[in-house]
This record gives sequence, C-alpha cells and structure tokens, in this order.
Amino acid sequence: MKTKKLSTLMIIDDDKDLLDLLCSFFKQRGYNVVTYEDARLALDDIESSKVAVDVVLSDFKLPVMSGVDFIKRIRKINLVLPIILMTAEGSLEVSLEAIEAGAYDFVLKPLHFPQLLISVQRALFLNQVQIENTNLKSLFNEQDFLGLKGVIGRSPGFKQAMELAKRVSSSQANIIISGESGSGKEVVARAVHELGERKNQPFIAINCSAIPENLLESELFGYAKGAFTGAMGSKIGLFEEANNGTLFLDEIGDLALPLQAKLLRVLQERKIKRIGENQPRDITARIICATHKNLKKEVEAGRFREDLYFRLNVIPIYMPPLRDRKEDILPLSEYFLKKFSLMNNVSIKGFTKEAIKKLETLPWQGNVRELENAIERAVVLAQSDYIEPDDLPSTDHSSEEKKIEGSVDGALFSINSLMTLEDVCKKYIEFIFKRNNFAKEQTAKELDIDRKTLYRKLKEIESYELN
Repeated sequence: MKTKKLSTLMIIDDDKDLLDLLCSFFKQRGYNVVTYEDARLALDDIESSKVAVDVVLSDFKLPVMSGVDFIKRIRKINLVLPIILMTAEGSLEVSLEAIEAGAYDFVLKPLHFPQLLISVQRALFLNQVQIENTNLKSLFNEQDFLGLKGVIGRSPGFKQAMELAKRVSSSQANIIISGESGSGKEVVARAVHELGERKNQPFIAINCSAIPENLLESELFGYAKGAFTGAMGSKIGLFEEANNGTLFLDEIGDLALPLQAKLLRVLQERKIKRIGENQPRDITARIICATHKNLKKEVEAGRFREDLYFRLNVIPIYMPPLRDRKEDILPLSEYFLKKFSLMNNVSIKGFTKEAIKKLETLPWQGNVRELENAIERAVVLAQSDYIEPDDLPSTDHSSEEKKIEGSVDGALFSINSLMTLEDVCKKYIEFIFKRNNFAKEQTAKELDIDRKTLYRKLKEIESYELN
C-alpha cells in the first residue's frame, strides 16, 4: 500500500492532566502526538532535529520560558512552522503579543475541543501548502536545460529544437513552431523568449482555436468605447499588451481567413488599429506562431493564405512527437511523479521495471500532455509504493474504444443507439447515485452540484422512468 504521511502534533503544557487529555483526543483522530511539560526540552528537540513536527500547540504561560518566548526562539530556526497558543487571558494585548511574535492562532481556555481541532486542521493545511510550494519550486529549479529552469528533455529531436530556439532568440525573425498537440510547442516559444533580450518583458500566449472569430479579433486588437454593443469602455488588445515582449499565437492554422489578412498586415507594417478606431498604433511585440497542422497542405487547400505562410515561415522549428523522443519519456515521468506525489501528499518511490517498459512502449498520441495526465492518475490510484503497469493506461486502444462505446450502468452509447444529452445526464446521475448506495450527500458532492439540484434531477429521473 502507498503510504500517506501522518501529521505530527507537538503539545506543550505544564498541566499533566490537560496534556494527557489533548494527547488522547488527537491520537484518536489519527495524529502522531509528542508531548512536553517543559518548553526548553521541546525547543532542544526541534533545534537538534530529534523530532519533526507539523504543528505546535503550546500553553501561553509556561515555567521558565513563556509561549511567546518559545515562538520567538522557534522563528529563528523555522519561519513557517505553525504555532497555536492556548491562553486563559482573552485580552487584546495578549492576542497582539502572540500574533506579533509569530503565532498562527490562539485559543482560549477552557478549551473548546472542536474549535481547537479546526484550528489545528487549518494550520496543517497552511503548512502543507507552504511545504508543497517550496518543494515544487525546488523540483522545478532542479530541471535546467540551456539555462532554462523546468525544461526537461534529453532526446536528439528535443535538443535540436531547443538549440535552434536559443540561436534565434536574439533575432527579430518570424518563427513558426510545428508539432502535434501536446508535444511542447509552447516550451519552445518560451525558450525563445527567455533566452533573448525580451526575457524581462511579458510573454502572452493565446490559443487561436479556443476563441470564436468575432471575440478573437477584439482580444488581439482591442477596441474603442462604443465600437459595438456592450463596449462600455475601451480595451487594450494582446498585440499592445505584449509590447516589448512576446505574443505567442498557438494553433495559427485555425485562424479564420479574414483574421489571417489582418495578421499579415500587422507583420508587414508593425501597426494595429483597435476595433472602432482609425488611429494606427505601433506594436513592438515579437510574434511567434505555432500549429499542429501542415500549413503547406492548408495553403494548397485554400484554408491558409500563401503570403502569410511565407511571411511566418522564416525560421521553422519542429518539435517531434513524444513517441519519437523515447529518451524523454522516463525523465518526464519521474518529474511528474515527484510533482503529483507532493501535490497529493503521498510517498511513491518510483516505477517498477515493468511500468517503465510500458511507459516507453505506449504510443502517447496526446504526447506530453497525455503523459502528465496518465502519471497524475497513476499517483492518485496507485495501491503500492511503486507505480505498477496496471496503474498506467491500456495499450489496447480497441478495448478503450469499446469502453467509450460501452455502458454506464447498462446504458449503451454506440453509433446504432444514440441518446439525447439530457438522457445521458440522467443515466450518469442514476449511475453515481446507485454506486454511492443511494447516499444523496455523497452523490451531490461527486457531481459537484448542490443537494436541491440533485433532488430535482432525481425527481426528473423518476418521472422519466415512469414514462
């Protein structure tokens, strides 16, 4: 079984009876607990790393060393360890003194145990977030390629693309990056930006296929007040927002022909006009484009302007698909494993030899994006300290397609038995409801809807079945 780290709580109080009561209370709720009657001994154990704790719960008034003095000493060696003070004095001066010293929270005596538990849980959450951020930053900084942090790859194809990006980073030439979806085209674009003179300026990315044509134009060029219905004020476009920096236009092959003509004019004149304005504005942004399509074939089919193609295709950079970069699969997988283990607070040591073999033989049609999703799923569902082959996606795509055309609790989805979207939703809600043994609270939580909505849907399902 994969291991999940138990939280350790340090409790300091010179009242032995209260100390035993608190210890019993938190141990029953799954915490590791270490107790001290003397704050000096607790401090010595923390300083010598004899104990590693996640939260400290300390009395405000202690013999020899007060709770505030204890906090001040701790802050010299650990800036983020949450410390909760327990005090019988509820004055404003006491609370201010505690907070100024660096206490996370303070609770009043006599203790209200449910309130104390909530305070500890919140402190643990804060501590976990801080630790995750620190560890993820360290993990990110460990990956260094051509001086770029967080860039992972050792295959010849990857190195060739990145080295070309470095060579052209200081030029003003137009760049078109090609490659399959999820292969890492934006990584190349960011490398061009980070390795050049614009690295301290904005890098702005937009996916041209994700935004409708009428909205994309206003996003790129901006608009003047009153340019169209709903334009209550003027808006700066991305061409201007990226001035002195880089504008990355992803999936440029999906750009509509009218916008292609406008982009060509921008590239030629280095000027734009906001929608509803006649005043031209200079732009200084470097424009980098990317596409998963074969633009030559798009030109031949009349879907892409030939003059724009030649204007963009000054320096083409190709990012190979992951299946052609076998050397990159394992380092990427190890990086994602560490990342998602930290994010989910689990301890997974690595991959079995069989899992590594499977990783290297899978086709990864979705490239790096698919690999990342697969590792995240494996981390969440793994039953041991190592990722096994069964934790990874199936190599039999025909069986996967059968699952898609399979059933949810007996409801067939195939080309010969089509259902309306409403019927599919009802069947899915019914499936989750039955899987949870008709527990409405859990079902509503899993479906991410409120209980009233679930009750209404269940009533609709009942009438649907009766009909």
